[in-house]
Amino acid sequence: MNTPTSTISPVSPLRIGDIELDVPVVLAPMAGITNTAFRRLCREYGAGLYVSEMITSRALVERTPESMRLITHHESEKTRSIQLYGVDPKTVSEAVTMLVAEDRADHIDLNFGCPVPKVTRKGGGAALPWKITLFREIVEAAVTAAGAIPLTIKMRKGIDSDHLTYLEAGRVAEGAGVSAIALHARTAADYYSGHADWAAIKTLKDTITSVPVLGNGDIWSAADALRMVAETGCDGVVVGRGCLGRPWLFGDLAAAFRPSTGSGNQNTPGQIEPTLGQVADAFRRHAELLTEFFDSEERACRDVRKHVAWYFKGYPVGGDLRASLASVVSLEQLDELLATMDPDQPYPGIGAEGQRGRAGSPKKTSLPERWLDSRDIVGAERSNLTEGEGDTSGG
Repeated sequence: MNTPTSTISPVSPLRIGDIELDVPVVLAPMAGITNTAFRRLCREYGAGLYVSEMITSRALVERTPESMRLITHHESEKTRSIQLYGVDPKTVSEAVTMLVAEDRADHIDLNFGCPVPKVTRKGGGAALPWKITLFREIVEAAVTAAGAIPLTIKMRKGIDSDHLTYLEAGRVAEGAGVSAIALHARTAADYYSGHADWAAIKTLKDTITSVPVLGNGDIWSAADALRMVAETGCDGVVVGRGCLGRPWLFGDLAAAFRPSTGSGNQNTPGQIEPTLGQVADAFRRHAELLTEFFDSEERACRDVRKHVAWYFKGYPVGGDLRASLASVVSLEQLDELLATMDPDQPYPGIGAEGQRGRAGSPKKTSLPERWLDSRDIVGAERSNLTEGEGDTSGG
């Protein structure tokens, strides 16, 4: 464990509707990442709420095989959390109704934060709250359809610095009866670049008074999470890219947020510092869980390849071995490759820390034609809504 760098008074349990989390931590939905396998792995290390990758409401209503597979939870997942994406109030309502009627979810989140061009150019994700009338219709319809199931939203600050939406959208969502609001403190134009604007989280928290506000953006360690809570007053944190290749981060977070014993009324954030052997074991466990999830060893090995750089960041694993891991085709081959590593290699320190996952640079957000002309949804824009419901996952 590292020497503690800061302290914070114990954070209260996070209540989202009738769900109480003693550790106020949520795994952010990430397309192609937060499937059942990764959620189970993260839960083995820590605690919190673990949300599915984003699922398109149209695909769910049409019961496409992929969407039905993505909403399937392992029996060990006691709080089943699903994130939906949609641009049509009727379709979103139908998807929520289906999840509730068939008892497929204990928590539903709506995505209003995706910055990926294929989503925003159809008016979805982070682009949608600009059309505040449409946003209100979707959220109100979803809350009504959810009934007693807690429904939350996750959003960004807005489209760009000239078109911020988060405060108005937050007030609308609060009025519609959502159970919590999460803010990724970047605009769509920011994508994943630069630094998250934690001051915006504080502003939203000061504005929204009746439901929890969760902060998201640049949480790379438990110390970051505690600092976000201290600086913004948010009720909990949403962790995305920081846990890529390090599911044990949820163990760090659980230890940091739970009241410490024998240390008064303060928590001290430490850090799990895995040896190379422990990282290899986690990587192997991930591949094993993916095999169960896909019911295909070959597909699992293809999928786990993208995690290689994240898991072994900073560790003395040579380029040839990394390349071999990134082309693995079977668990037997994976075991042979992992066996060539020195399991006693210690945690490399700063080399394994910091940002991981995509970052890129700011970019102009792709939007439907004349999207910014009005805050209302009008004419052809409404009739074209279903065009934005085509993909199972938003990227």
